[in-house]
Amino acid sequence: MNIHPFDEALHLEAAGSAQPDTWLGTTSPAYWNMVGPFGGTTAAIAVRAVMLHPLLLGEPIALTVNYAAALSAGAFEVTAKAVRTNRSTQHWSIEQRQTDPTTGDSVVVTTATAVTAARRSSWSASESPMPVLNRATAGPRFAFANAEWTHRYDIRAARGGLPQNWDGAEAMGDDASLTQLWVRDEPPRPLDFASLAAMADAFYPRIWLRRPLQVPAGTVSITTYFHASSAQLAQSGTAYLLGQAKAQAFNNGFFDQTAQLWNEDGHLVATSHQIVYYKS
Repeated sequence: MNIHPFDEALHLEAAGSAQPDTWLGTTSPAYWNMVGPFGGTTAAIAVRAVMLHPLLLGEPIALTVNYAAALSAGAFEVTAKAVRTNRSTQHWSIEQRQTDPTTGDSVVVTTATAVTAARRSSWSASESPMPVLNRATAGPRFAFANAEWTHRYDIRAARGGLPQNWDGAEAMGDDASLTQLWVRDEPPRPLDFASLAAMADAFYPRIWLRRPLQVPAGTVSITTYFHASSAQLAQSGTAYLLGQAKAQAFNNGFFDQTAQLWNEDGHLVATSHQIVYYKS
């Protein structure tokens, strides 16, 4: 049986009884970005570490990942500790570490927090309806030659695709940084919390759309909220998600971005908010 490359990238092994909250993993070249691993897989690893923990209560409802430094290619360890368990919610502290090749010290490369919860059946509603878009009219699949992770997704822009001219001419208007796209794993893979956390970071930098220059940019911190249960995610199967992202402000080397992800049934499965560094 073939293992999906995403699951290979997220493979973790228990560090042993002396470190009951720690798992060991290795970065995957299949999800490499320009200068390190795709940030979405880093977020997914944090989710996976929590989901593997024997003390887990419920399912993820929130995840915040702070990228303190770029991971180097090779081994890492991730520690997930339940710092507080309440009746229906559980709060997690997560750290990802690597060995500094120069000093031999274990250094923090990523910090994260997560909240899991045992959801109770109750009244529910959404105030963010899915945009009316026909996937058949979306653009062709795109990927970047120098960002291997983009080849692991089928991404098709319906609006706000990559600029045709990288001339730096500032785009104007309220929706100048808006992108709407269809996305799923390639090859197709059933949706779960880990893959959803990764797809929440699958948008190219908003600065490239607002001011079309391929300047260096990278996520500093991302918070993702999960609005679906594992059963609802399973119902999505391997179908596309519709993703929408828009910046709110660009200020002295940093911009923020809000994003929403709907499944093909129109259910809002996740929202996210992130702050991104860019070099002008």
